[in-house]
Amino acid sequence: MLFRRRHKRHIFQHLREMLWPTAGWARTASYVGHRLRRLPGSPYSIAAGFACGAAISFTPLLGAHLVAGMLMAWLIGANMIAAGIGTVVGNPWTFPLIWYWNYRLGAIMLGIDGELGVDAFSIAKILDDPANQLGPILIPLTVGSIPSFVISWIGFYFPLRGIVEGYQVQRRRRLARRARERQDVADRVSKENHEPRTS
Repeated sequence: MLFRRRHKRHIFQHLREMLWPTAGWARTASYVGHRLRRLPGSPYSIAAGFACGAAISFTPLLGAHLVAGMLMAWLIGANMIAAGIGTVVGNPWTFPLIWYWNYRLGAIMLGIDGELGVDAFSIAKILDDPANQLGPILIPLTVGSIPSFVISWIGFYFPLRGIVEGYQVQRRRRLARRARERQDVADRVSKENHEPRTS
């Protein structure tokens, strides 16, 4: 099949690629941006789709971000592929920061800031008594994710809409210029063919 890898990647290679891309972070980000700009659809559709995927990454729906982001994009008439791309905002490098931010924000909103410290995230405590340890973490985490979701959606949507709109305008101009150049060449060839030849 076209573009299929000759040697299939092992699961550990996939995990390593998620943690540290072979091409490097700058090239990966550039590829994602290029892929996003070239998606078919209006600037609203693409920007709103990406914002849905990025914002859903700020929720504790781990394992369901892709489906939830695409469903949200579908509900508001946004690009579902862009939503899938947007979920890359939530990755092994950003999740710890996102979760801790949401937890602290939720704790402040619930008025329990200071009662639960960093030790609430102790893996040993969670594994020792998951039923009693997860509740005090998940409740502030979920509450804190609500404003984070809204802020991140707005924060991604408006800049990205402007970027996509500018790219599409430039692309239309470039295509129109090329079409004019091709037409000029065709007109010139046609004129040369119809000119009377002098012997």
